[in-house]
Amino acid sequence: MKTPQIPADAPYSASQRAWLSGFFAGMHTHMIQSAGSINATDSRTLNILYGSQTGNAESVANDAATVAKAHGLKPIVKSMDELSADALSTMEYLLIITSTYGEGEMPDNAQLLWEEMSADSAPKLPNLHYAVFALGDTSYDLFCQAGIDWDNRLTALGAMRLYDRIDADVAFEEPAKAWISTVIPQISGGASTASIVDTLAINDDKPQYTRKNPFPAKLLVNRLLTAPESSKETRHYEISIAGSGLHYEAGDALGIFARNCPKLVDELLNAIHCSGAEEEPVNGELMCLREALLKYFEIKLPSKEFLEELAKRSGNQTLNAHLQANDKEALSQYLWGRDTLDLLLQNPNVEFSAAEFIALLKPLQHRAYSISSSSKPNPEHVHLTVASVRYDAHGRQHKGVCSTFLADLVEADTEVNCFFIPNKLFRVPEDNTLPMIMVGPGTGIAPFRAFLQERQYRQATGKNWLFFGDRNASTDFIYQEELAALQDNGVLTRLDLAFSRDQEEKIYVQDKMREHGAELFDWLEQGGYFFVCGDAYRMAKDVDKALLDVIAIHGQLSEAQAIDYVNQLKRDKRYVRDVY
Repeated sequence: MKTPQIPADAPYSASQRAWLSGFFAGMHTHMIQSAGSINATDSRTLNILYGSQTGNAESVANDAATVAKAHGLKPIVKSMDELSADALSTMEYLLIITSTYGEGEMPDNAQLLWEEMSADSAPKLPNLHYAVFALGDTSYDLFCQAGIDWDNRLTALGAMRLYDRIDADVAFEEPAKAWISTVIPQISGGASTASIVDTLAINDDKPQYTRKNPFPAKLLVNRLLTAPESSKETRHYEISIAGSGLHYEAGDALGIFARNCPKLVDELLNAIHCSGAEEEPVNGELMCLREALLKYFEIKLPSKEFLEELAKRSGNQTLNAHLQANDKEALSQYLWGRDTLDLLLQNPNVEFSAAEFIALLKPLQHRAYSISSSSKPNPEHVHLTVASVRYDAHGRQHKGVCSTFLADLVEADTEVNCFFIPNKLFRVPEDNTLPMIMVGPGTGIAPFRAFLQERQYRQATGKNWLFFGDRNASTDFIYQEELAALQDNGVLTRLDLAFSRDQEEKIYVQDKMREHGAELFDWLEQGGYFFVCGDAYRMAKDVDKALLDVIAIHGQLSEAQAIDYVNQLKRDKRYVRDVY
């Protein structure tokens, strides 16, 4: 019996489509139950597993558990790294809630279980009934790939899909509510629409200020950290959250809603031959096009819909060839350094009306930055360490949306709409006596500045070791005086520096790890925690490889044994990453 499908061209919003998909899937399951294939009362236990990098999937999992309890189920919520593949073979009802990290990868806390489940030795699951809720970002090519992989793998292992998978974009809250309000009553045997009111009321104790209702904070400090002659521009910001009632922990991130650059908006308006005074409906109200582009739409990163329409209208052979071949790597190379304005300027024969143009844009999303302060000594202030993105390409200057919004457009005492993004995995150890090893080159130092503030406030006796580096010591050694003071007072036990361009042969943090591998391994053996923050695509992978090498050499272990050692660190939450 096939689940009813909503036509691709049906005139529904994302949240309406998500709810209707869940509703039809619920009807489908109810019919199966009526036919005797499934009896939801055979088991009252509902397992809810989440794979989460920043906490969103965990939040949805907890919301699902709240509703499940209200419907007489016994929910068990666990991170994916808390159980093995064999545990899945004993389950009857399972919800998988997972984000996608990087280029279609599993979140860190889902990787070990996924490796077990994707192996040839994975257990068959003929008694398992499951549903998947995937969180993602459509600006990435492999949108919701982790959820897709789980859905396909569970089916391949013989599990029964109870509901069509929901793939939610960045604005995941409404689709999540719709999915929960349908999937839970069906598992419990209730009517599929009965829990919508319940779902709207879940987690009333959440903070007043959230992504959907950001706090209008005040920017108090905007200070250049790098030397004026540096090849980089890194700034220190201090933002007041006084009066918000909000609280954060060292390791959390701050989400900021920026405004687009006014100059870029004006250039876009010229490119599409609009004045900016055209009134269009945006978020339920009429507003002029210029204001809409300033505040509400992503105008730098071209959407897939924009690319396809531009290719169609322009007849651009190169762009059409890449899109038709579905060659993501070639398309990515073609788009490298180009933004929406570049594409319009390079195809001047194309015109869009105001309505046509904004229909091809995605909503302007928040940018998240690791917090570089501890709330213990800074209860009403949040510190950020941000590299301003500026580069020249295709005959014009390009700027990062949020990094230069903070640097250029926001003056002292100006409002910055923001909210906190908890990262419960990335935390200072509760045991103040255990060692911490922190690897954070460049702006990756941000959370470790917070960690050291936290350790100092707690008067923790545990040793602290920081690996830091950048291009040149004379221009890029940010927080140098602070780190020296922390060394002098004994908070920072060891500081190893890797400034890559201060010598002929480049030296990176992973090289310093290998150089001091014996002591690093000794700290791990003492129960030390290993933290990494920064670039996910090169640095984090190189650091991971160096860690394996250090453990294998100084632990006198085989490659397989070293991998097992690292995996155990991950299970114990002693190897944790905040990478991007």
